Amino acid sequence: MGNKRIRKNPVRPMRISDIARLAGVSNATVSRVINGFSTVNEDIAQRVRDIIKEVGYVPSQTARSLSLGASQTIGVVVPDLSNPMYHEVLRGVHRAAAADGYRVLVADTLEDPQGEAAVALDIRHRTDALVLIAPRMTRPELLALLMRVHPAAVINRTTGENAVVARVDYEAGIQTLAEHLRTLGHSRIAFLSGPEQSRSNQDRQRGLEQYRASHPDVEIVEIPTGSGFDDGHRSWEAVRDAGASAVMAFNDLVALGLIGRLAEEGIRVPEDISVAGFDNIPFAQYSSPALTTMAVDLGEVGASAWRDLRQEIEGAERREPSVFAPVLRVRASTGPYSARVEL
Repeated sequence: MGNKRIRKNPVRPMRISDIARLAGVSNATVSRVINGFSTVNEDIAQRVRDIIKEVGYVPSQTARSLSLGASQTIGVVVPDLSNPMYHEVLRGVHRAAAADGYRVLVADTLEDPQGEAAVALDIRHRTDALVLIAPRMTRPELLALLMRVHPAAVINRTTGENAVVARVDYEAGIQTLAEHLRTLGHSRIAFLSGPEQSRSNQDRQRGLEQYRASHPDVEIVEIPTGSGFDDGHRSWEAVRDAGASAVMAFNDLVALGLIGRLAEEGIRVPEDISVAGFDNIPFAQYSSPALTTMAVDLGEVGASAWRDLRQEIEGAERREPSVFAPVLRVRASTGPYSARVEL
């Protein structure tokens, strides 16, 4: 093996491509050796087997089955199936995987970060690969889990080089939304933040910090809220006390919950207060008034995660994340600032 160095304790699981590099052969050759095909020169095959034994490589059953043309099942773990945003991502994963002959098994962690890893491990034991949508666990917990569930894809979290990643650029998206409200004349804006453990919420907060630094004329008041209709509905008193003329919600559900409460209180949108959401869920354009929001092709986010995961299953190196930029959809729920009586 010359001067090629084999790591005894790799920071990530060994892959077919690693074995191929160490043996000086192609991925396809390693795959044929693993699957017991007799078309490989015996000396080369023995060299590959020796390296596999030395590094303790365990062949992925997914990769083996895929090379043999068998149908597979993948697991998808989501934090909250009641959120339409996750439905769209899940649909994208499902459609793309189904087109490749894969079935999908879904698990909902009910926004419980403590039990998330156990759910992921359980579903991974019954499937050949795993997709984690917006996992809530801490980064150390996530990286430790990824070592045990490889191959895996992660949506809306960063993982270094430990998994396939597809994510939305929430930092840029929330800044675009803040700028939209500023150009309408709003200088005191409330941000209804989402779950504390949500990475996408942290990305939004980071984006707003950058926006505040570059726009000292705009005051953005953060109000801890949540991620559902009820959270938005309950936020009204805090929004009123903040004296904001416009509101950016963590997502469309929160925004729609707030709009519902404003209607109950006789507060006009956008004449008295502007409200904007994030994600462009199907309900957004049909609300009254129609909701201004940041649109993301969530189905394509899910499909992209599957396509890159399938490359991983086949032994390809795929570690550059797929990043999706949200696009502003201006609708009737936001309008120009005008002086008004106290709400």
